[in-house]
Amino acid sequence: MNWINNVVRPKIQGIWGKRELPENLWIKCPETGRMVYHKDLEANLFVVPDSGYHMRISAVKRLESFFDKGRFDRIEVPEVPLDPLRFKDQRRYVDRLKDARAKTGLDDAILLGEGTLEGQPVIAAVQDFNFMGGSLGMAAGEAIVTAMMRAVELHTPFVIFAASGGARMQEGIFSLMQMPRTTVAVQRLKEAKLPYIVVLTHPTTGGVTASYAMLGDIHIAEPGALIGFAGPRVIEQTIREQLPEGFQRAEYLLEHGMIDMVVHRHELRSTIARICRILMPPRAEQEVDIAGHIEDHSKPALPDPSAAAAPGGKASERSESMAKGASPAFAKEANGHKQADGGQSQMPVEDESTPVIYETAEEDFDAKTPSLFEQLPDDPRSSGDPISMEKNASK
Repeated sequence: MNWINNVVRPKIQGIWGKRELPENLWIKCPETGRMVYHKDLEANLFVVPDSGYHMRISAVKRLESFFDKGRFDRIEVPEVPLDPLRFKDQRRYVDRLKDARAKTGLDDAILLGEGTLEGQPVIAAVQDFNFMGGSLGMAAGEAIVTAMMRAVELHTPFVIFAASGGARMQEGIFSLMQMPRTTVAVQRLKEAKLPYIVVLTHPTTGGVTASYAMLGDIHIAEPGALIGFAGPRVIEQTIREQLPEGFQRAEYLLEHGMIDMVVHRHELRSTIARICRILMPPRAEQEVDIAGHIEDHSKPALPDPSAAAAPGGKASERSESMAKGASPAFAKEANGHKQADGGQSQMPVEDESTPVIYETAEEDFDAKTPSLFEQLPDDPRSSGDPISMEKNASK
């Protein structure tokens, strides 16, 4: 009977045995405890249908749902030292990086993408919390600087989806140096007058909140996102007081004026696209005439200089009087025009209602123009007494 136990029974068990199911087939909602099928959750952009809880979404899925038709080009990031401090705690830092890369398929915590948003070219960066908590290291800082400089180069808006626990402790001071580096890159965006939009997702804390995540032109948060520097538990232990309900959540920060709006994940694309259209500087509409010259219609047209003054009219008298009170160079040029045309002035004349500014002699200007300070009323702040000036300034 050994052949039955050794041969037949294993084959029968293999046919009728249990099939192995993937671990993430059903996902539990952290808020209600309801089980949601993973395909339904993915189709709903990882928002639980009943409770509306916004779960974490990978960087690739985020960019695919953000850009038009899910298409975007990845932006390459310059290489940085992998382990500058040769850090080791319970495990080596290099080993942790290898595991995070194998888990997420990313080189580091930030993924950069270049594409279009409702037809507008946009540069976007996404922090993936699954990569070592989205921590800010040398590679992540270099990625943010690269993306912002790319936006300046292409003159496009820049959007970042922040999700991080803060600076990466395994890189020490090199990680903290990324805070001022990214701040300088943000300033480059502002100097170029380009929109910088920050989307704060759950959670955004630590050094990321203390740097580029709070320097945007518009700050948008997803519902229920935890946003702050230190966590609520650390704050309670420090001040030894109970924090109000919903403290550091997106809705609480919106109510207290720290962010601009709370937007559902389904409405992020349309909202950001509308903001980009509003904040992007308009381009001058230009047309090309038959001669091939570019005519700019964004500026008012100048008066026609070929308009000649009628002889003996008001314009002629006006030009003569101006020539008398003008500088020697201007008077000489005016007399030259008059002699060349047989005593008739051919100087351009504008409408009498339009003020005309000419270069007059300095002494004539001083004689006819009162002093600026004589026209102003007495200001009590002009007193030389520093105490009175401080009181007036406080008022």
